[in-house]
Amino acid sequence: MDRIQERNIELERQATQDRFSVEVAAEIKPQEMHVIVKGLTAYNASKANGDTPQYLMITVRDQEQNVVGGLVGASYLGWVQVQAVWLDDSLRGQGYGKDLMRKVEEEALRRACPRIFLETLSFQALGFYEKLGYTIVSRLDGFPPGGTRYALTKML
Repeated sequence: MDRIQERNIELERQATQDRFSVEVAAEIKPQEMHVIVKGLTAYNASKANGDTPQYLMITVRDQEQNVVGGLVGASYLGWVQVQAVWLDDSLRGQGYGKDLMRKVEEEALRRACPRIFLETLSFQALGFYEKLGYTIVSRLDGFPPGGTRYALTKML
């Protein structure tokens, strides 16, 4: 971009500042969050042959059908991204985490997604995922302060 284009963009921006404001929300309103996510989803779909994330949820339930653990993710563009995995403390170390990961891998293949992506923090479950065959593809030290954020993938 040359200086003339940059100047024109700046002039256009200044002209619209009277009509728009940029603010930090004092209150989080779900309907407004939805507008933002829906807008991004529509934009991405326009660049990805109409593909949009297809969400998935796998639950662990007790005898009363209360959710006591689970996994949330989405399939998109040939990948499944695991966004959240949680188990009640009383269930950890009993194989439920492996069951969740096995189910998400099966669902990924059913959805024609041979790759899985997830992130974990150093105080969470890095060793667990590595034992299941997930490979670290990036590491961000100091996130959180004193810890590390890892991105992992697995080819199924």
